Amino acid sequence: MLPTHVLAGMLLAAPLVRTAPELAPVGFAAGFLGGLVPDLDMYTGHRRTLHYPVYYSVLSVPALLAAVLATSAATVAVALFLLGAALHSVADMYGGGLELRPWEGNSDRAVYDHHRGTWISPRRGVRYDGAVEDLALCAGLSVPLLLLVEPPLRAVVIGTLAVALVYTALRRRLAEIAALLIPLLPDALDPYLPERYR
Repeated sequence: MLPTHVLAGMLLAAPLVRTAPELAPVGFAAGFLGGLVPDLDMYTGHRRTLHYPVYYSVLSVPALLAAVLATSAATVAVALFLLGAALHSVADMYGGGLELRPWEGNSDRAVYDHHRGTWISPRRGVRYDGAVEDLALCAGLSVPLLLLVEPPLRAVVIGTLAVALVYTALRRRLAEIAALLIPLLPDALDPYLPERYR
């Protein structure tokens, strides 16, 4: 789920707390945004339009090298943004499939690999977004962050964890609600609905 992705992106900046503490807030924010951006494609080709497991990963290598060799707020931000986006895109392979009810395990699509031009199948290490194990992972990622970040970012971590708790509690009901509401929508909205809702 998105809260897990953004906390994982933030945690990528943890080494900065010791190596470049003045850049840690920038790194935490960039990692958060990198973990967030791939899911902005939720309603426009989810896990295909902004998910690039290969390309984000490849681009993050020179960006990380630049951040090490020419350390600045800009190079650190770019590197951690790309690392967060890469981690998000790759991690989606280990979750459930791209379907309204991923706990049913009917989808063979986890994330699109633009390099090979094919969908990667779900590995289901985490059964689906919002599953109990997803919440446990999210909570586990939040613990070191709560110890590392200062109060303004600490509120972001706590708020993100709160969103994860609510989402996990409602996840299965949200699919039921969507299934009830979709037939009531005007036909003009059909082109804007994600494929999994049809």
